Amino acid sequence: MPREIEFLYDFGSPNAYLLHRAIEDVPAPAFRYVPVLLGGIFKATSNQSPMQAYGHIAAKRDYDMLEMRRFVTRHDINNFTMNPNFPVNTLLMMRGAVAAESLGCAEGYVEAMMAGMWERGLALADPEVWAALLAESGLPVDALVAGAADPENKAKLVANTEAAVARGVFGIPTFFLGDEMWFGKDRLRDVIEAATGE
Repeated sequence: MPREIEFLYDFGSPNAYLLHRAIEDVPAPAFRYVPVLLGGIFKATSNQSPMQAYGHIAAKRDYDMLEMRRFVTRHDINNFTMNPNFPVNTLLMMRGAVAAESLGCAEGYVEAMMAGMWERGLALADPEVWAALLAESGLPVDALVAGAADPENKAKLVANTEAAVARGVFGIPTFFLGDEMWFGKDRLRDVIEAATGE
């Protein structure tokens, strides 16, 4: 029986979006999405985004883009585009993700946010744009707005993020299979093999 894989994500990561699309076609194992705040992880680990860390190294930047194009081609991802508002403050979106879990609409919420960020280039840090996307996607707008502001959901996002850092997470996307960690979209095949025993 394949083991469940934890997929730690933040909507601000283009690589998290690419993995979201890639694992749609993976029949097994199951992936459990775990919302965390990438900015909080960076702050706690003194890390920074690749764009900040390596943006001044042209060869590294160009190679990262090449690897992204290769991944897109390999997994037949057709609608990806860089968000013109990148980098985006994802606090509202991620609090909404925790609220969506409690409301039982996490799957639809994650899909709406991923597509809004990385296919449509929406400015989802803007509460009005975020709420409009919820409505357009048929999600419970009022409940999600209230849920994103709920202290318990805010605390859960903080707890998820702190727990991730305690487990050794330094960036997104990250996978866990039990206590074993894999980082980055290029480790998808490895973690699936470990989970299925193939």
